[in-house]
Amino acid sequence: MLRASQVFNRLNFNNLKGDLFGGVTAAIISLPMALAFGVATGLGPIAGLYGAVCVGFMAALFGGTPTLISEPTGPMTVLMTAVVLNFSNTYPDDRPLVLALSFTVVVLAGLFQIGFGLLKLGRYVTMMPYSVISGFMSGIGLILLVLQLPPLLGQTSAKGGVLANVQEIPTFIANASLPELALGAGTIALLVFTPNAWRRWCPPQLLALVLGTVASLMFFGDVDIRRIGEIPVGLPSLYIPTFNQDQMQTMIVDGAILGMLGCIDALLTSTVADSLTRTEHNSDKELIGQGLGNVFSGLFGGLPGAGATMGTVVNIQTGGRTALSGLTRALLLLVVVLWIGPTLASVPLAVLAGIAMKVGFDIVDWSFLKRIHKVSINGALITYAVTALTVFVDLIVAVGVGVFVANILTISRLTDLRSKSVRTIQAITDVDDAVVFSDSEKALLARTEGHILLFHLSGPMIFGVAKAIAREHNEIESYEVLMLDLSDVPWLGVSSGMAIEAAIEEAAELGRRIYIVGCAGPVQKRLKSLNVGKLVPPECWVSDRQQALEAANLWLFENVSMPAADGESSTDNEPQIPATSAI
Repeated sequence: MLRASQVFNRLNFNNLKGDLFGGVTAAIISLPMALAFGVATGLGPIAGLYGAVCVGFMAALFGGTPTLISEPTGPMTVLMTAVVLNFSNTYPDDRPLVLALSFTVVVLAGLFQIGFGLLKLGRYVTMMPYSVISGFMSGIGLILLVLQLPPLLGQTSAKGGVLANVQEIPTFIANASLPELALGAGTIALLVFTPNAWRRWCPPQLLALVLGTVASLMFFGDVDIRRIGEIPVGLPSLYIPTFNQDQMQTMIVDGAILGMLGCIDALLTSTVADSLTRTEHNSDKELIGQGLGNVFSGLFGGLPGAGATMGTVVNIQTGGRTALSGLTRALLLLVVVLWIGPTLASVPLAVLAGIAMKVGFDIVDWSFLKRIHKVSINGALITYAVTALTVFVDLIVAVGVGVFVANILTISRLTDLRSKSVRTIQAITDVDDAVVFSDSEKALLARTEGHILLFHLSGPMIFGVAKAIAREHNEIESYEVLMLDLSDVPWLGVSSGMAIEAAIEEAAELGRRIYIVGCAGPVQKRLKSLNVGKLVPPECWVSDRQQALEAANLWLFENVSMPAADGESSTDNEPQIPATSAI
C-alpha cells in the first residue's frame, strides 16, 4: 500500500510564514507572465491563467520538488503557439475545433509525462549534450522574440509562423504604432533597469503591467490601442479530448514533443532548486506531477506548463521551502480568475509583448554562445546548427539532428582513443605499461615458445572498437592457443561482442585451444548469449591469467611438440614474445 509521502509532494506547516510569503510573491510574478503567454499563443489570456492554476496546483501537490513553481513557460509557449497555428491554418473557419484539438495535445503531453515518470525515465530525460540544450533553448528564445515583435509594434503577426514574420519585419516597422511601441519599449526598459532594491518588494513584471496600463489610459486614452479585452469570470469550461483522424499523427507527435520539452524544462529547474535549497528532488515523481498538471490544464482549457526558473528562484529567496508555497500561489491565481479578471481588460497587448520579449531574450543562452567557439569548434557548430534548425525548420528536427551529430562525434572520439591502445607488443618488459605481467606469467609465456596469441582488452568495449579487434585477430592461424583476457573490461557492446565471437569462431574452425580469462557479470552474460558459450568449454573459462597460462602450458605439452617444463625461472633472461596483443 502506498504511503502519503509516495503520492504527495513534501508538504508540512513547519515553515508556514515562509511558504505563504513565497507563494504570494510567486503569484505576483506569475500573473503578468500567464497573461502574456496566453495572448502569445492566440488562445487568450484566460488560457494562460488556467494553465498557471492547473499546472501549478497539481505539480505542487503530486510533484517531487517541494519548492518548484510550475506554470506556462517561454519554451512551452513557443511550441504551443506552433500547435495552435498549425490547427488554425488547417481549420481557419472552425475555432471550436482548433481549441479542442489544441487542448487535446496538452492532455497528450501530460499523459506522455506520466508515462515517462512511471517508467522511471526521469534521470535520463536531461542526459543530452549541453551544446544541444543550449542551441535548442536559444532557438526558442529567438522564436519568441520574432513572434512578439509585431504586437510590440502594434501590428498583427503574419500567418505562416517565424519565417513569415521575419519576411514582414520591414512592413511591421514601416507601419508601427508609435504609442504601442512606446508602451512596449517602456515595459522592456522597466524590466531591465528596475533597481535590485525595488525588485525585493515589487517584481518588475507586475510593476511594468501596472504602470504600462496606467500610462496607456492617461496618455493614450483617446488612441485606438489594442488591449486584452474582457476576460471570462468563473469556473472554466471542460474540453473533452477530441481526436481528428486527419491530424492524429500530428497530434501524437506534438504531444510527445511538448511532453518531452516540459520534462526537460521542469527537471532542469528542479536541479536549480536543489542547488539553492541543498536538497534532492525525485525526478520520476516530478514528471508524474507535471503530467497530471498538464492533463488537467488541457481538460480545462489551459496552456501547458513546466517548472519555471524565475518563479522557483523567487519562491526560494522569499522563504518557500515546501509544496505549500506552490499551492498558495495557485489558489491566489484562481481568485484572480474567479473574481478579478475584469480589472485586467485594459492591459495593452504591447505591454504583454514587452514582458514576453524580455523572457525570450533571457532564454537565449548568450553566455554560452559567446564562448563556445573557444571551448570546442565542434560544439560551437552543433549549437549554432541546432539554433538555426529550431528557428527555421522544426523543433524535433533540431533536437534529433543535434543529438545524433553530438553522439556520433563523441563515439568517434572515444573510438579513436580506444583504438590507439590496440597494438602488438614486440617484447614484455618492466616498462611495458599496456599489460603488466608478473615474473611467473612471463616464464609461462616463455615456455610456450610463441604458441599463444594473447589478447588483453581493457576499458568499455564500444562498437567503434570492433574493427580494431577484428584487425588484431587476423594472425590466429599462426598460433595454437587463443587467450582472451577480459579482466579489465567492465562493459561489452554488442558490436565488440560480435567481433570477439568472430575471432573465437575462426580459432575454433582452425582447431585452436581457446581460453577466456576474467570474464564475469554482464560481460560474461553478453558473450554466452552469443555463440561463444558453445564454442568454449566450461573448463576454459578461467578467473585469472596465471591459471589460464598454466592450463595452456599443460595443453600444449600434451597436444603439441613442446619441451617439458623444468621449473627453471626465466626472469634472468627476458623472453621475446611476439605473440601478445593489447587492446
